[in-house]
Amino acid sequence: MNPNTIAHPAEALILSKVSAAVIERVRQIRLMAFDVDGVLTDGHLWYSPQGEQLKCFHVLDGHGLKLLMESGIIVALVTGRDGAVISRRAAELGIGLVQHNVRDKAQALQTLAQEHGCNLSEVGYMGDDIIDVPAMQRAGFAASVPNAPTYVAQAAHWVSPSVGGAGAVRDCCDLILAAQGKLGAYFSPNALRTGGTIQ
Repeated sequence: MNPNTIAHPAEALILSKVSAAVIERVRQIRLMAFDVDGVLTDGHLWYSPQGEQLKCFHVLDGHGLKLLMESGIIVALVTGRDGAVISRRAAELGIGLVQHNVRDKAQALQTLAQEHGCNLSEVGYMGDDIIDVPAMQRAGFAASVPNAPTYVAQAAHWVSPSVGGAGAVRDCCDLILAAQGKLGAYFSPNALRTGGTIQ
């Protein structure tokens, strides 16, 4: 990649750690789908004494997703589980594309691409478990986390340096924004349009 095309030092820093082949894949992304458990969360399931399921989300990840959407990238959550907590988190972030109880994530990705007029080369997917591998193999850009099983991480074009639920999604969002030359704009004090509470 030609350093002269980098608009901001933060973009150069992020992209300096990524191969040119991955950068080229990420530049094409128009829709990015994420698994939830183990990607947006650390994978632990907590239950209250009343049986209510609890999950822990990271604000860095949430803000990254909001920046992606503000930059024109379509964001979807595709999870093999169900739960009101996922819908609530998605609503907080303004994510309208949430699919629960999905067993065939590759087909879900194909459907999302068709519904939004994207080629699969323009669609990314981030997952951490065996159920995610078919979607990762179909996506134009496949991402994972370092605490995923080895055979899952090997199916990815890129693995976040941060573990799931602790900034991995933010790393992915920053990579996409940097590769597309959109991250640098957010360093201007007037550029952050999210408003309100950091999510």
